[in-house]
Amino acid sequence: MRYGAKVLFEDVSTAFPAGRRYGLTGPNGAGKSTFMKLLTGELEPQKGTVVRPKKLGVLRQDQFAFDPYRVIDTVVMGNLPLWKALEERDLIYAKPEMTDEDGMRLGELEGIVGDEDGYTAESDAAVLLDGLDIPEKMHERKMGEVQGGHKVRVLLAQALFGHPQALLLDEPTNHLDLESIHWLEEFLNRYEGSLIVISHDRHFLNNVCTHIADIDYQTIITYPGGYDDMVLRKTQIRSQIEAGNAQREKKIAQLGEFIARFSAGTRSSQVTSRKKEVERLQTAELARSNIQRPFIRYQMIRPSGRTALEFSGVSKAYGDHAIVTNFSANIPRGEKIAIMGRNGAGKTTLLKALLKNAPGASEPDTSIDKGKVDWGHEVQVGYFAQDHRASIPDGMTAIEWLHQFDLQASNEELRGLLGQMLFSGEEGTKPTAALSGGEAARLIMCRLMLQKPNFLIFDEPTNHLDLESINALNIAIQRYEGTVLLVTHDEDLIDEVATRIWRFNHGKIEDFKGSYADFLQVAV
Repeated sequence: MRYGAKVLFEDVSTAFPAGRRYGLTGPNGAGKSTFMKLLTGELEPQKGTVVRPKKLGVLRQDQFAFDPYRVIDTVVMGNLPLWKALEERDLIYAKPEMTDEDGMRLGELEGIVGDEDGYTAESDAAVLLDGLDIPEKMHERKMGEVQGGHKVRVLLAQALFGHPQALLLDEPTNHLDLESIHWLEEFLNRYEGSLIVISHDRHFLNNVCTHIADIDYQTIITYPGGYDDMVLRKTQIRSQIEAGNAQREKKIAQLGEFIARFSAGTRSSQVTSRKKEVERLQTAELARSNIQRPFIRYQMIRPSGRTALEFSGVSKAYGDHAIVTNFSANIPRGEKIAIMGRNGAGKTTLLKALLKNAPGASEPDTSIDKGKVDWGHEVQVGYFAQDHRASIPDGMTAIEWLHQFDLQASNEELRGLLGQMLFSGEEGTKPTAALSGGEAARLIMCRLMLQKPNFLIFDEPTNHLDLESINALNIAIQRYEGTVLLVTHDEDLIDEVATRIWRFNHGKIEDFKGSYADFLQVAV
């Protein structure tokens, strides 16, 4: 498959046997979603064939396609032959009088319903929904009434419904909290068919996958084991491939020099033979790795005082719904706190409430109902909002937007920062309106590197980042000497960064002073 001059993959032959669970990896733009569409049949390959099983479970990306239907019906639609049979059966039963032909057709339809486990379809669908934390009261609602995070879970249940022989899941952990991710991991590890999953969650890939299918070098290479196993093996293979490419390029350059020096002289036969050798070496385009690694380094202009943030008796509610009740904490300089809890528990609300009047932060618009918040001496806050795309207005270029945060910064400094975050060449002049989610996230990180705050607050920073960028962010936060508040469902990020845990648990916030590993030892 190629788009114009860009080759995504060429002459790929691979199989995904039952009982294996494959992670499909590669940086943003490598062709993961395109390859998935080739497997589902949404796209036809420009060359080659795809053989797929009769029953295929696919995580749908269009969240609005099922808005007119009940939640429970949307799940049952994961088995399309069953759904069509149920619809046709209901139409026949709704007729005031049935013909003999209708009676015969009903018999056929009842046979399909029986073969497809249709008599337990709604209860089977309800079990899946319960496992994904969709409460029973929502099962009868229309999909159009369901919020985005819950919609993803319903569509996930749809993909899992009907015992498909193969499951194709594109970013299934997006919008899922840790408890739902753990449930999904257990479910997929029991799944006996063939699984192919795209994910930027390293911990999830390591826990679920028996193999990794990596898109790189214009092909797909399969490695046994989880994501970390693949990285180790790929490093060895990549060094071999790139060493071979470098040797070919060096040889071509040497031959080119000889041709340039002697093409007008008496050594024409030698020149001709070298021209042919150059043609032979250049026949196959040099396959290059499409891996790009951003460089993230968070620094501080100056450290804060010993106490970075202190608050007491903080409460926040929406109407009768209490989000935070009488929460107090003291955050010393250098603490790195991971904030955990179910979706909708109030993690973002807490951040925005604390950020009201925070030095250096302007985006939040939430204030606390009760309590006192004191920011420490010399604290400067850098904030990465969950809806970060909204904090980049249209009508300017990326470099213009960045420049307003430090008017003294030179164009060279700004372009250097943009280059570190993979905005190469003229990409810095890209209109802000045209930025993808991942580009917007990387631009916000450029801003944080430019501002050099001593207190960083991240709300779901990994949502639009590929694995290479997430790993770079992980390392940058570990090395950062300032204070961090971090909301994330990325378990590796929590495990490797956090020195303290705040967990939202049934309306209360537990404050655990220690690492995530220690927290898991005592968590109930």
